[in-house]
Amino acid sequence: MQIDPSLFPTTFDAVHIGLAVLVVILLILQILLLSMAVIALLRRKQPAAETAAPIRAEAAPIPVREVPKPVEIAKPERPEPVVVKEATPDAALQLLGLLQKEARFIDFVQENVGAYSDTEIGAAARVVHEGCRKVLNQHFELEPVRKEQENSRITLPKGFDASSVRPTGNIVGDPPFTGTLIHRGWRATGVRLPKVAEGHDVHIIAQAEVEL
Repeated sequence: MQIDPSLFPTTFDAVHIGLAVLVVILLILQILLLSMAVIALLRRKQPAAETAAPIRAEAAPIPVREVPKPVEIAKPERPEPVVVKEATPDAALQLLGLLQKEARFIDFVQENVGAYSDTEIGAAARVVHEGCRKVLNQHFELEPVRKEQENSRITLPKGFDASSVRPTGNIVGDPPFTGTLIHRGWRATGVRLPKVAEGHDVHIIAQAEVEL
């Protein structure tokens, strides 16, 4: 492409001067507008950066959640262990031997009484009763657990001795209980069993009898 220099005006009239001034003014305005836009953009970015820094610096501390202490559960009190004593059979065998000797107790209990009349059973029971009573009176001291008369109304307070009194019937709630004394109970205050010779076999309740 070739430019003909003859096309450029050699003289400037008022119209060309006005156009040239207008072009310069428009160029200046464009430069100003671009400058203002750049300044506004820089100002917009600067506050954002300035506000972001304090937020990071003044950020509220993260609350630390306290771990609750474990609740101590009260351990139930263990009941005292019950000491169980092994009862030796010697005394029981000795007593059974006394009842057999004085009252023919084992013979009476082991007998089939179905073949006997009430009169015959009554006569035998009288012998057994007298012998058993004799053994108790000679070797034991007995007294009632309760002093009240049977069929009388009594009250069992809270904390009563359950080893000596046994409630029966409709037991509801906690003591005190009020009821009828059906049986006064028995308590042994003394025991006088005869001494056993060394070598004596207490398992022999009664010796076999051989008539010669």
